[in-house]
Amino acid sequence: MDYRELYEEEHLKCADLAGRVAELEAETDDLKFRLDRIRNNPLWKASKPLRVTMHFCIRQVNRIRNQGSVGGVFRKIAQKKREKKAMAHFGTESFPDEEQRKIESKAVFPVMPKISILVPLYNTPEPFLREMTDSVLAQTYGNWELCLADGSDDAHPEVGRIVREYIEKEEAKRGASRIVYKKLAENRGISGNTNECLTLATGEYIGLFDHDDVLHPSVLYEYVKAINEQGADYLYCDETTFRSGDINRMLTMHFKPDYAIDNLRANNYICHFSVFKKELLDGTELFRPQFDGSQDHDMILRLTDRAKKIVHIPRLMYYWRCHEGSTASNIEAKPYAIEAARGAVADHLRRHGYKHFRITSTRAFETIFKIRYEIEGNPKVSIIIPNRDHFEDLSRCVTSILEKSTYDNFEIVIVENNSREEKIFEYYKQLSENDKITIVTYKPEEDGSSGKKEPFNYSKVNNFGAKAATGEYLLLLNNDTEVITVNWIEEMLMYAQRKDVACVGAKLYYPDKTIQHAGVVLGLGAHRTAGHSHYRQHRENLGYMGRLCYAQDVSAVTGACLMVKRSLFEEAGGLGEDFAVSLNDVDFCLRLRELGYLNVFTPFAELYHYESASRGTDLSGENAERYNRESEYFRKKWKAVLDAGDPYYNPNFSLDRSDFSLKLPEEGEI
Repeated sequence: MDYRELYEEEHLKCADLAGRVAELEAETDDLKFRLDRIRNNPLWKASKPLRVTMHFCIRQVNRIRNQGSVGGVFRKIAQKKREKKAMAHFGTESFPDEEQRKIESKAVFPVMPKISILVPLYNTPEPFLREMTDSVLAQTYGNWELCLADGSDDAHPEVGRIVREYIEKEEAKRGASRIVYKKLAENRGISGNTNECLTLATGEYIGLFDHDDVLHPSVLYEYVKAINEQGADYLYCDETTFRSGDINRMLTMHFKPDYAIDNLRANNYICHFSVFKKELLDGTELFRPQFDGSQDHDMILRLTDRAKKIVHIPRLMYYWRCHEGSTASNIEAKPYAIEAARGAVADHLRRHGYKHFRITSTRAFETIFKIRYEIEGNPKVSIIIPNRDHFEDLSRCVTSILEKSTYDNFEIVIVENNSREEKIFEYYKQLSENDKITIVTYKPEEDGSSGKKEPFNYSKVNNFGAKAATGEYLLLLNNDTEVITVNWIEEMLMYAQRKDVACVGAKLYYPDKTIQHAGVVLGLGAHRTAGHSHYRQHRENLGYMGRLCYAQDVSAVTGACLMVKRSLFEEAGGLGEDFAVSLNDVDFCLRLRELGYLNVFTPFAELYHYESASRGTDLSGENAERYNRESEYFRKKWKAVLDAGDPYYNPNFSLDRSDFSLKLPEEGEI
């Protein structure tokens, strides 16, 4: 083993150790938080007979806290009512009526591709088989074929009998059947049976459909429309699980983002209903047997790599039956699927040139992964902290960086901006003795006629600090933050190092451990500019479909804690100084996105954010007027982007709420 290999091995050990320390720190911190909450409760001082009552109260307090406040209980009830009202529009009520069916059935597109729908059969119960087949026959777009490979055992001859019944009806009605059937000599598993289906396919596009699920009648119509309008060669839609044979009895409604590679690596969010151009399979297999149980995740990772235009249809058009033994019901019914999914992601990462990565399950779900990428080399990170007075905030922030950070090659650049208190200058003198800390002074420009200094401009201050920084990576950080996870720099740097990534943002909490930042959603909030997702949710919350538990692509992240390559910061021209205080971070992220880069939010770098302590609030007076002006300018500048909608959100979600609540009919089309 040479010195390079020894270095890499030790480097990985250090990274693993830092990660483990971070996990233990988080557990300890959370336990301490809970213990302090109990100890500070006056009921703790009550006598022993009252302890049972006390524990009951604590459980109720915890439940209420998880919902944000006492009022959260009532908001939760209101949300349930909202969801019930909105859900009614996603079942059979969303099916085309007779008039719409005629319109879709008679539609003629420039390209009318045949879509071969592959369904592997295995001992399929009769009701499931009939509902599945009927949902294909009910499609408003007619140029399809249903390819069935039957691996059922001898005890289930009715599977073949039922299929032949459908074939005969098709032949009698149309003169030829669009259903193609093959009885297999033996069951070859999910992968093998589906691959046999492929041998029957003659279509230009391939669709993957499970034998116990149901399709929306308009799904093929919508897909062909997207093929013609957008040149799509890989398509998928939103989906839901249902129970008791009634698609209106929905359990989990999954409204997905558009294509997002980091989301897909962390979990198979695309899943159903995948339809793709057959030529994407040239030179490769459809399903690989070694990934049985997660063969679709492997296939999706491979084919989306090859696809030129991946299109997400943001409509709930796939109904995934939940029954005993199905993956929709319980991943533990197929434990091998967990290892297969991990293997599929690992194979994908190796194809993309990544080495020495680590894939682990998260607290959200066994097949929702945390990926730890190798940090290449030991690049210098410049932490830029603007500051004006606020000794307590800055002291807390700097102390947490110096005492908690496991990454050692960093510098702190404090940008002094017109402080007046003697206490802060005395603190600067102390800090200047530390070789890792540099203090530079930003001098606001003066108006020559009036002699007045320009108003506070966060962008200019940070841009000034960036010029003084010497690191290869810049980490913009508010002075009112405090580090929680010891490997926070590593968790951000592993993404910032990637060639396809620009800005990386952390997960920020208020002091009560409710979420302040977990990624930015465009158009969210009253001003319809941008807002933070999962706002005010508790730290323990898993997020919508586990989204608080894995790194993911987002449109933007907050500048309160943002890492970016210095070269990209300069390429984009730094923070936009026309956004003096608000929305400069979102504008910066969007400019980098326009250059073709991704922005990533990671929940594994955690800090407290005592928001706005350094500059007050935007809710009233001059601050509110300034925010309104900057919001108006933002809406004009990014009108086309805002009109298109956030690709990492979903148009079925309300823009009035940050908790992924469904949009109600009165808020617009669903």
